[in-house]
Amino acid sequence: MGIEQLYIIILACIVAASCSLCGVYLILRRLALISDAISHSVLLGIVCAFFLVHDLNSPILILGATITGVFMVFLTELLISSKRLKKDASIGLVFPLFFSVSILLINLFAGDIHLDQDAVLLGEIAFTPFRLLSLWGLNLGPVSLWVMGGILLLNIGFVLGFYKELKLCTFDRGLAAMLGFFPTYIHYALMSLVSVTAVGAFESVGAILVVALMIVPPASAYLLSRRLSHMIGLSVLFGILSSLLGYFMAFYINVSIAGSMAVMTGVLFGFVFIFSPSQGVLIKFLRYHKQRLRFSANMLLIQLFDHEGTDTEKTENTFSNLVIHMKWSYRFANTVVAYALQHGFINRVDDYLSLTSLGREKARHVSVMDT
Repeated sequence: MGIEQLYIIILACIVAASCSLCGVYLILRRLALISDAISHSVLLGIVCAFFLVHDLNSPILILGATITGVFMVFLTELLISSKRLKKDASIGLVFPLFFSVSILLINLFAGDIHLDQDAVLLGEIAFTPFRLLSLWGLNLGPVSLWVMGGILLLNIGFVLGFYKELKLCTFDRGLAAMLGFFPTYIHYALMSLVSVTAVGAFESVGAILVVALMIVPPASAYLLSRRLSHMIGLSVLFGILSSLLGYFMAFYINVSIAGSMAVMTGVLFGFVFIFSPSQGVLIKFLRYHKQRLRFSANMLLIQLFDHEGTDTEKTENTFSNLVIHMKWSYRFANTVVAYALQHGFINRVDDYLSLTSLGREKARHVSVMDT
């Protein structure tokens, strides 16, 4: 592996960790769409800052983008507080406006300058090794590594320094306000961090991968744990793992690196969505199947108990009658009978079914519970 490839992998992991740290709180606050909104709204701040300094490499552009991102959040909150629009509608109203205005400004006043939505929002991580930082004649490595490394340290410092405040403001805003934690300030500080992270990663990996890394790994972590500290760790782990797997997939099949990483976030989410031990589709299916089987076995015991000792016992308490009376399929009836036999609830002699003492007691208990 060459140094260029190593630069790309390290940058991808740093971006993944930075985005995942912010994304956890967006998921918990039900603000997943805000990352996409910010990623498009900040273009207006970049354009306005460029008109001010006329330098695409100026740090003022990041400042302008951050201010625009926070202002977009402020307007969104203002619309939500009016009680006339819901959160998703407010976000969907504000960020297309910002993005459209920025495109108009570019077309009207920056048509001859290399400033457009593609140049600003659609980065290419494969170019990372070619944008180097030189200081006093020394090659310090890619600029993006230094920028995103600084942003990662900023994110880590913010999360560690305000962990208690973030946790309380996220889960109980009212209690946080009563305790004097200023949830509004914490909220806008978090949105500022999201804006800085998004803008810093645009040139390196592009807006699509930024949104994917900010939302999908935390969503995967949310399916595995409800504990905040665990969720943060899992989110960062999924983000880094997506970056690594995406890079090697892109390398071997010769496709877009950023696109492959975004795809891998979805693949890992799909895996967790299916196999999560607490929230996965598979475990829910197995739980439903088990509950259905247990309920059907109880119905079988009640059926046998109700006809036990009656004139119709020999015809009603038979396997053949289950298929007719319960309207079960032959296969499902076999499964229910096998379950009851395994737990010692019934005996079976050819087609005839009878209750054991344990099964009789169970049937009485179920009958009392139903009444």
